[in-house]
Amino acid sequence: MAKILLMEDDESLRRGIGLKLEKEGYEVLSARGVSEAEKLLEEHEAALIISDIAVGDGSGLEFCRAVRERSGVYIIFLTALDQEVDIVNGYDAGADDYVTKPFSLLVLISKVNALMRRIGQRENEGTEFLSGALKVCCPSMKVYKEGEEIILGRMELKLLLFFLENPEQIISKEQILSAVWDVEGQFVDDNTVPVTISRLKKKLAGEKPYEYIRNVRGLGYLWEQKVERK
Repeated sequence: MAKILLMEDDESLRRGIGLKLEKEGYEVLSARGVSEAEKLLEEHEAALIISDIAVGDGSGLEFCRAVRERSGVYIIFLTALDQEVDIVNGYDAGADDYVTKPFSLLVLISKVNALMRRIGQRENEGTEFLSGALKVCCPSMKVYKEGEEIILGRMELKLLLFFLENPEQIISKEQILSAVWDVEGQFVDDNTVPVTISRLKKKLAGEKPYEYIRNVRGLGYLWEQKVERK
């Protein structure tokens, strides 16, 4: 049974979401704030975190950043902070999705189920990507080139995984925005995709920026190396 950590300081809302998740077949680890959530993560391995941002004993953003330093667990922010800058900050902190209150419980559950299916697909398909001199270990979310670890940011890692899942085919900027940032561009600057791809190229290839990712003028981007999944 997959475990979901739910951090929400509104007791009635936390209970309602928790009951619905349990009916969907998940085990819910319930936390009122950051300290309880951190303790639960030490004791359990969660597949997904649903987190408020403004809680009584800390910041959900800082909690997310701390989790991101050691884990690739999926994170959904569930919060009343609905300004564009709040949403951008949420994704920058490492969130995979951002849901604002008031919200539809059915939509939230749909998002949870979609993420859990994605997790299941990756587990079934294998735990490592091999492409040229690169190796990506999915459980630990670590990237190696010729045996040396490459440190990537959260969005760079998500972008890399998307390329590895779709090798040797042209991928448009819009496809990348939808899959990696999980938005249709309304909260993402026009330069976000090319800038992130440029950073990823440099980290992967050093002095050979076209070793893995090639720009296809007017169409998008192409991962040129063959990919093996083990």
